[in-house]
Amino acid sequence: MFLRNTWYVAGWSKDFGRELKAETFLGDEVVIYRKADGTPVALEDACPHRKLPLSDGTIEGDVVVCGYHGLTFDCSGSCVASPTQPGKIPSKAVVRSYPVVDRYRLLWIWMGDPALADPNKIFEVENFDNPDWGYTDGGVLDIDCNYLWIADNLLDPSHVAWVHLTSFAGAGTDDEPLDVERHDDGVIVSRWIYDKPASPYYKDLVKFDGNCDRLQHYQMDFPAIGLNKSVYTPAGTGGPNAPHTDKTYINISYNFMTPIDEDRSRYFWFQHRNTDPHDQAISEKMNAGARMAFEEDRRVLVAVHRGMKNKKTQNLDLGLDKGAKLFRLHLQRLIDQENTALAAE
Repeated sequence: MFLRNTWYVAGWSKDFGRELKAETFLGDEVVIYRKADGTPVALEDACPHRKLPLSDGTIEGDVVVCGYHGLTFDCSGSCVASPTQPGKIPSKAVVRSYPVVDRYRLLWIWMGDPALADPNKIFEVENFDNPDWGYTDGGVLDIDCNYLWIADNLLDPSHVAWVHLTSFAGAGTDDEPLDVERHDDGVIVSRWIYDKPASPYYKDLVKFDGNCDRLQHYQMDFPAIGLNKSVYTPAGTGGPNAPHTDKTYINISYNFMTPIDEDRSRYFWFQHRNTDPHDQAISEKMNAGARMAFEEDRRVLVAVHRGMKNKKTQNLDLGLDKGAKLFRLHLQRLIDQENTALAAE
């Protein structure tokens, strides 16, 4: 069901502090907190004695004390105190520890083998520290659907013509041909739309008047990280090999899907643009528009999940589903390879 030896977004870094915070990722119950020096810690949220959630306990210094009988666990998950039997810590009194890393304002968690957790494998956000680029605060949505339905949606440029009429829709989004390509880390579905008006979301953001050439670049990397890049450039200046002009507007929407379990997902996002780095009003307007659009997606995706899970007749695929099917195929191969390796151990 899930790829485990990879990094997922656990949440916004700012939302984790000294309190014990209970979360569920990939069906695993996890408790997250920060040590006194700010270092993040993630542990299995279940005391090995009677499985009371450690999140119901307390923090003392940098260790977690179970609220039932005081078994105490350090940041590695080892039991360091057993008050009811001093000096006799049970050898099996251990909870799992998950690697966690702060990066790009997000807290990332590794759900697989800790020995394989390389922070260099965290998805790269290009230009994140570039002072010429502006970004939005972003947000988070819980969606009652399997995470792969969100991934499918983010590999489908065509749905905007019907779902996002007041934001991302526009001439050509319904019927222009799509290009699909596989790369080492996932799949890209893209197309250029030429000499058309800008979509409603972008018409006041671009830095030129008149029609535009527009790129829809929908990229999904394993396990479920979507990079949706919109390029707007004056009509006649766009195309696959055309250089950017001084009027070219680029906005990248970063989308991070973390499965809660088979039927629920947590969706994080923020936008990153090549203009107006310090204009908070633009950032707030873009963020509000994105949230509205993602709420539109949520309504559809919840219904799709319910319909597909309880379908009474066979569903069909359309040509626009090629990218999503390709992504699922290769992701499943990675999951199968991981499961085979675990079974061989």
